[in-house]
Amino acid sequence: MPRQKRTCRILEKAEIRAAGLKAIAPTLDFGGTRNVNNMTQLMEQLRTKIDAYNTALSVIDSYQTEIEELEKTLGNLCEEMLIGVAFQYGKDSREYQMAGGVRKSERIRRNKASRSKTGTEELPKQNTQTA
Repeated sequence: MPRQKRTCRILEKAEIRAAGLKAIAPTLDFGGTRNVNNMTQLMEQLRTKIDAYNTALSVIDSYQTEIEELEKTLGNLCEEMLIGVAFQYGKDSREYQMAGGVRKSERIRRNKASRSKTGTEELPKQNTQTA
């Protein structure tokens, strides 16, 4: 799922306000940093940073998609390699175990009867009364 790109309501408001201030006087100045030129520069800096941020998010999303695809491909290859070893040497071979498989003779299999017995058995109750 791609990350949410960023927008800025303050920047939108500032653009509208700057247009209104320029209509009053293109070089409106209230002293210090309170002038239209400084406001325009700050708006441009913010717009540039937001664009860079959104571009970085797009790149990250692209990398994430590539990583997920490579993980799937590698997982499939590992599984196919293990199947190849099983075909070549058998599922009960040392080579199969060396490749990361569990040897057929070492698998723990429980039948239904033994599973149901362990679930219904109760431990004997001890008399816990004290004198």
